Amino acid sequence: MSILVTGAGGMVGSHMVELLHSQGKEVIGTYYKPTTDITELPSEIKMIECDIRYPENIERIIFEYMPTQIYHLAAQSYPTVSWNKPYETMETNINGTIALYEAIKKVRNFIDKNYDPIVVVACSSAEYGETLNGLKGDEIYVKETAELKPLHPYGVSKVGQDLISFQYFMNDNIRCIRARIFNSTGTRKVNDVTSDFTYRAVQAEKIGIYELRVGNLETRRAIMDQRDLINALILLAEKGIPGEVYNISSEHIYKMRDIVDIIETHIEHKFKTIVDPKLLRPTDEKIIVGDVTKLKRDTGWKQQIPMEQTVKDMLEYWRKHI
Repeated sequence: MSILVTGAGGMVGSHMVELLHSQGKEVIGTYYKPTTDITELPSEIKMIECDIRYPENIERIIFEYMPTQIYHLAAQSYPTVSWNKPYETMETNINGTIALYEAIKKVRNFIDKNYDPIVVVACSSAEYGETLNGLKGDEIYVKETAELKPLHPYGVSKVGQDLISFQYFMNDNIRCIRARIFNSTGTRKVNDVTSDFTYRAVQAEKIGIYELRVGNLETRRAIMDQRDLINALILLAEKGIPGEVYNISSEHIYKMRDIVDIIETHIEHKFKTIVDPKLLRPTDEKIIVGDVTKLKRDTGWKQQIPMEQTVKDMLEYWRKHI
């Protein structure tokens, strides 16, 4: 009754294996070029290096452990990187997913014909792409039925991952659930607004010069805590309908100014905000919010972690690591 989390070297995956381990579950994590410090994880968690682009790597793990739940989080997950490394992005995100499903099929063919794991696949809101730009007025909550029109190689790779999963469900009866994930943040996250702001704020706190480099503070984003995201993924494995696709998104929208205000409250000091031209975009993206009606209906999920708690925890994390 083991659980496999691919991509356990990432922000979400590392927290997921940690949580499952704390619940007494037998969990195996895979990693390749971790984006987090996996030495922070309890040493009892079995972590296996695995470049999922090579099928034999994931086959060995599936054959040995035959996990009953699989959370497929392994990916090249940066849209900007995908422009420079489109081949690697497609190989990892599409071919890596195929390798996982083919490994399940091989177990059925050679070891146990009744092997029937549930697979939750981490897809992305980037699949919607240009469709989001066409939403008007109050129509900011995109539904799962919206047209997929990705705007970069990463988004295209996630559409491929999404649809290849559906194909394996239809033709091979592999019980997979596709989770289209929107903005999330938390401790161990890097290169997003909340992590950048909290990191810079702790740096400023340490030297006693309360200045904060910012971009456009009027930009609005729907951001959820990684703990709410992980809870949604686990609920999907337990209660989601195989073959279906679900948005996982914050229902709360924040101005970037709100993040600064929360930081100031926790640090108990006002910051002089300095607009850095390098942090300004020619145009800001439209607010990206997913309609989570389907997720709540089928699993009972609800967003529980307020941004105040997320920011507090991230500040404490950076205080220990800077």
